[in-house]
Amino acid sequence: MTPRTTDWWRHAAIYQVYPRSFADGNGDGIGDLAGVRSRLDYLQHLGIEAIWFSPWYLTPMADAGYDVTDFRQIDPRFGTLAEAEKLINEAHERNIRIIVDVVPNHVSNEHAWFTAALQATPGSPERDLFWFRDGRGTNGELPPNEWQSIFGGSAWTRVPDGQWYLHLFAPEQPDLNWRNPLVRAEYEDILRFWFDRGVDGIRVDSAAMCSKDPDLPDYDHSTFPSPHPYVDLDENHDIYRGWRAVADSYPDPRALIGEVWLADPTRFAQYLRTDELHSAFNFDFLGCSWDATALRTVIDQTLAAHVGVGAPSTWVLSNHDVTRHVTRYGRPDTSTANGIRQYNPVVDEDLGRVRARAAALLTMALPGAVYIYQGEELGLPEVEDIPADRRDDPIYHRTNGADPGRDGCRVPLPWSGTTEPYGFSPEAAARPWLPQPAAWAQLTAAAQETDPDSVLNLYRQALALRATEPALGDGPMQWIDSAPDVLAFTRGETFTCIINLSGTPIRLPDHAQILVSSRPLNQDVLPVDTSVWLRTA
Repeated sequence: MTPRTTDWWRHAAIYQVYPRSFADGNGDGIGDLAGVRSRLDYLQHLGIEAIWFSPWYLTPMADAGYDVTDFRQIDPRFGTLAEAEKLINEAHERNIRIIVDVVPNHVSNEHAWFTAALQATPGSPERDLFWFRDGRGTNGELPPNEWQSIFGGSAWTRVPDGQWYLHLFAPEQPDLNWRNPLVRAEYEDILRFWFDRGVDGIRVDSAAMCSKDPDLPDYDHSTFPSPHPYVDLDENHDIYRGWRAVADSYPDPRALIGEVWLADPTRFAQYLRTDELHSAFNFDFLGCSWDATALRTVIDQTLAAHVGVGAPSTWVLSNHDVTRHVTRYGRPDTSTANGIRQYNPVVDEDLGRVRARAAALLTMALPGAVYIYQGEELGLPEVEDIPADRRDDPIYHRTNGADPGRDGCRVPLPWSGTTEPYGFSPEAAARPWLPQPAAWAQLTAAAQETDPDSVLNLYRQALALRATEPALGDGPMQWIDSAPDVLAFTRGETFTCIINLSGTPIRLPDHAQILVSSRPLNQDVLPVDTSVWLRTA
């Protein structure tokens, strides 16, 4: 059995709060820090050990807060810096750690640096903080290259004096030039600002995209070139070595957790060397189909990639950027291979929720840390019928609606009651910033509270067991022989997890106790799409 260590990021159950959609304390229809503070007891009862907050900084909200104007101020929509400090302290009183998001690739176009750059001349020190370039064509009327924005359209926007600036995301998010030492110094100071206020960890947004090839070469967009001109450049590692030195300068453990979207597990693991990031999200698992062979392959590859650098694995099923897995698991294609977002595809939501319950027990039993996106514990599906005039995501607008965007997983949470806003906001409040479905009345936290078989109580039971079971969290696992399309593994000497992904029920092996199952069992028979934790001796 592996004892818990002070390296909490190696084993913790971490809950992602998307502040706009968690809970609204002041009644303006937008989630805020007052709302989060009012629900800390709920999170403590749920059994999570840390909260990761999506950005809460000053922002024009061109991209849901990932366009930051000032990392040292809380956006007034959410509250104040004093309130954030109070929230951190109140969470710590409940033994809950705090992780905040830092966005290194870009800032808002309203950031002081960028407004100064627009007022400065080409070639000035102010513009060197970003990627300003002259255009092509007779009069510079064409962008400097053919790079495309991740949000659709060109990655370049022209300014009045004729130059262009790079934005790999929205035009309101100009990319920073990490070759400039002022950029590095600024971000290391931002880390210290939040660590000094008690923050326990930093989640690094788009961690593999900071550095760019200074020649800005074009490439064939139909393939993923190697090397890529702006993804996974070796210069990134020096950036995170500097960040690690800052994190390690504090007496209490501070963690750096990367959003690293890379297909190559060897390159992925390099970000997790002992002098760089502490851990990174496992997106192969998030996008894996509901298939025993595919899941086992991803699990094996993930563990192998991490063991070489001594880093913990992480397991996550949903987040604020992807279709909720209740919906994905109810589709004919349960992977993300054919696109993360779709318009009203065929979905068997009941089947998806059954599989999502089973997947939750799988993720919580695997070695390492587990991340839970807000609303997973309620079994929320993706909302795929948001009216066009209510959609907010720039992906939707920049693709002229071809991509529905990420609003469907960001709909405000239902807490209680039978009609919108379902306790998300106080009485007589403004309507929620995104519409909530009428069918959510049966999915509120209050509705699930007293149902022993609810998704909420399954999460509570499993997280409580995970916190007290010495074999769970960080440590080894061992596959055991099982029937086809059944995953079975042990953790320690007496803990076994079994997931039935076959087409027929199976009989459980000899065991001393059923600790928890993803749905009720009939004697010792494990139904299809069901997981169980067993005490085997």
